[in-house]
Amino acid sequence: MARTYALESFDLDFFDDAPVRHVIDVRLPVTPARAWAEFTRQGTLDWCRAIKSITFTSPPPYGAGATRRAVLGPGYVTLEEDFFHWTEDADNGTYHNAFRVKSANVPGMRRFGEATQIDPAEVGCRLRWTFALELPTTSKAVAAFSGPASATVYKTIEADTLKYFAHLPSAT
Repeated sequence: MARTYALESFDLDFFDDAPVRHVIDVRLPVTPARAWAEFTRQGTLDWCRAIKSITFTSPPPYGAGATRRAVLGPGYVTLEEDFFHWTEDADNGTYHNAFRVKSANVPGMRRFGEATQIDPAEVGCRLRWTFALELPTTSKAVAAFSGPASATVYKTIEADTLKYFAHLPSAT
């Protein structure tokens, strides 16, 4: 069995206060409900080259308390995720969830999570996707996670997401 490293817990404030943050803030040419369905389905993010697989490990329906496993890159990094926030307001077209990584198969992270927010826009919807990370200050990974290399990964995720949704039918 592979070794795992536990990460520390946090709440929603961490997405505003994290030492390392990256925000993807884009418009998608689909309805909020369609975007939300894509971000919350089994196997989501299959359009992102930086992600090998995403698998919900808890049964549907998904919500606060749902768990997932993410395998990143070529498969070297595995994250166990726990959704601690989940709101859906279909009448207003607003959706939000957040997870924290409970454990990883690589050392060097103190706290890591993502928050996804989808809201209506004049055309389509607005996606605000926040990545928040804290590394031990002694970690050699600090520069890697906050420098040009990580910026390239986030730009790839953003470009892949925009390309995927540009070719997706807008109907749910």
